[in-house]
Amino acid sequence: MKSERRSFIKKLGMFAGLAALPNVGRSEKTADGKWFDISLAQWSVRKSIWAKTYSNLDFPERASKDYGINAVEYVTGFFESADPKYINKLKGRAADNGVRNLLIMVDGEGGLANTNGGERKKAVENHYKWIDAAKTLGCHSIRVNAYGKGSAEDVGSAAVDGLSSLSEYASQAGINVIVENHGGYSSNGEWLAGVMQKVNRRNVGTLPDFGNFRIGGGQTYDRYKGVAELMPYAKGVSAKSYDFDSLGRETKMDYYRLMKIVKDAGYRGHVGIEYEGKRLGEKEGILATKWLLEQCRGLLM
Repeated sequence: MKSERRSFIKKLGMFAGLAALPNVGRSEKTADGKWFDISLAQWSVRKSIWAKTYSNLDFPERASKDYGINAVEYVTGFFESADPKYINKLKGRAADNGVRNLLIMVDGEGGLANTNGGERKKAVENHYKWIDAAKTLGCHSIRVNAYGKGSAEDVGSAAVDGLSSLSEYASQAGINVIVENHGGYSSNGEWLAGVMQKVNRRNVGTLPDFGNFRIGGGQTYDRYKGVAELMPYAKGVSAKSYDFDSLGRETKMDYYRLMKIVKDAGYRGHVGIEYEGKRLGEKEGILATKWLLEQCRGLLM
């Protein structure tokens, strides 16, 4: 297995083009010499939570003990509530296990790019409780969706309004509002980057996801182009993964190429594992993604 992994490291560079590697010491590094840290997105363990193997409250401990990961990203669908007592209990669980809470991925609270002004205002207000929860947990951001129906121009204008409005409440709490490429117009990198340019607020940004580039009608947006377009606004990165070959490479995308885009954009933060595969089990898929990120991190130092 070790020999296969050594071969992988060599071949990974061949596939991506090692001549493009930056000089050693060029990048800004974390205190321990790493240019990014690894976090775990809760969606990766959805099957365990759905099966009630463990609960949302147990997630920080499981991330640390099962995977050696000490930074986590939550999903609102797994919370019992946004009640302050529950949120403080979760905060305590994370602290007890030395785990840092990074962000909350918010779903099901309405479209921030709804072209109906009244519905959009309601969606904005629905997110307030999650901003409060993120502040209590010590997160830096909430992840939101820029959903809306209509023309690209109309939905874009609605997204600018919705995100700008929500950012005002979030700024008072010291929380960022970040948009993931998550289907529809938001999975068009050029469109979402254009929205970011128009919003132009310090606490509004993106969460580039390596896998979510389906724009509808059976069409997909070029993932490498999309990630490059979204990285200038990134306040987090979602390392989506599906499956791996015998050398540990992701079969649907070139992780080295993607992580080079991330590094070259000047990003120095957490990269969240979001395993979504079916062939490997939950734990195996998460660990395979973690190993692959570690190899890319080493190659791109």
